[in-house]
Amino acid sequence: MGMFNIREPRRFEHKYIYYDERKEKLAKIEEKAKRELGMLPDETFNPENIRGKFVEGTTHLKRRKENGGPRISVQMAIVLIIGLAFLLYWLWTGDIFFMN
Repeated sequence: MGMFNIREPRRFEHKYIYYDERKEKLAKIEEKAKRELGMLPDETFNPENIRGKFVEGTTHLKRRKENGGPRISVQMAIVLIIGLAFLLYWLWTGDIFFMN
């Protein structure tokens, strides 16, 4: 009957090498106490806190954002201009080729 037993894959478990659970718990307890005492404002969900987190995580998108977005290359601009010139010529004359 071992032929019909489908084994379940192992679950993914990521363990950090340099991670201190105690330090994180103490920081959470401290923050909670400060909020209860009124030293820190109440924490509310703000979608603006999430915006841009993915871009910050990747170097490619970070560079692209700093440069102001995608730009067209010189070669692509030349090909585009030539293509538009052919299209304009075809629309005016109705001929596909220049030499008849």
